[in-house]
Amino acid sequence: MNDNSLRDLRQPSRPADGKPPKITFPCRYPIKVVGHAAEDFAAMVCQVVSRHDPHFDATDLRVVDSRNGRFQSVRLTLLATGEAQLQALFVELKATGRVQLVL
Repeated sequence: MNDNSLRDLRQPSRPADGKPPKITFPCRYPIKVVGHAAEDFAAMVCQVVSRHDPHFDATDLRVVDSRNGRFQSVRLTLLATGEAQLQALFVELKATGRVQLVL
């Protein structure tokens, strides 16, 4: 195997336009939601996510406190059905006033 064929194996293929490939829906989609730490923060995030993914399963949910305990991140995976669903989810999470960042 030469260096060029190794490079092809390590780098994902890109369409001719040079843009990264789009997500193929439906798919399992991981997100991380960051907000001010509170006992009910993860539950609030789960309620919002459940409205956008009725089959959401919170068993693999992970809550991580920041070093100083001021913030929490909630990591979860949902079934994404399209870009409109994800956009609506992100908008609703931010509209709670409790979410600082959604990744």
